[in-house]
Amino acid sequence: MDNVVKFTEELVKGLVKNPDIVKVKAFTDEDNVTMLEIIVHSDDAGSVIGRSGAMAKAIRTLVNACAYKNNIKKLRVNIDSI
Repeated sequence: MDNVVKFTEELVKGLVKNPDIVKVKAFTDEDNVTMLEIIVHSDDAGSVIGRSGAMAKAIRTLVNACAYKNNIKKLRVNIDSI
């Protein structure tokens, strides 16, 4: 799981203006689904989500591919801002 967290963190840090604020947390919810929470600065939320959510969808696709390569079959990605 550490590989997926590192990959996600580096991916998102490359997209934002405030990379020091980016945090990625991984945990398992009550349905045994691995959750990945991406936290960015509120000024960067628009660039991470993108127009009509296109960037968020692309991030989810890349993170899910990385997770699949690391034998994590069920993964949800949540993007939030502070």
